[in-house]
Amino acid sequence: MEKAIALSIENVRSGLGGPFAALVVRNGSILATGTNQVTTMLDPTAHAEVVAIRAACQAVSSFQLGDCEMYTTCEPCPMCMGALYWARVAKVYYANTRDDAARAGFDDSLIYDQLRLAPGERSISMVQLMREQALEAFREWEKSSNKVKY
Repeated sequence: MEKAIALSIENVRSGLGGPFAALVVRNGSILATGTNQVTTMLDPTAHAEVVAIRAACQAVSSFQLGDCEMYTTCEPCPMCMGALYWARVAKVYYANTRDDAARAGFDDSLIYDQLRLAPGERSISMVQLMREQALEAFREWEKSSNKVKY
């Protein structure tokens, strides 16, 4: 965690991004690091955890990190939590809480609140189109002999 905290402070001081950093660790060794790069990469998904997960997956040539742990300087946001679950990370250690982040100007409460609502009730208009046609992709997936389950 000390390394993650140092990276987050360095990220702010260098002007490269926000006050967040994450490490993916396997068997006690750092596999990958990530810092918040949202504003420098002009990518709203470039949160420290996502950057670290991407690098770790490349390092192990897999989209799953089931034998890894993450050390992150803040409780992961909803997007990062989704990425952690999809990557099958075994354990997450975090320092700051979501409330600490909110006080620093990184408030995710709107997202948590919106996820609880039905799609039609969300503040971003959600309109379902062409479901029947789109189901064909799922039917093809179910029949595919070269699919990789995840």
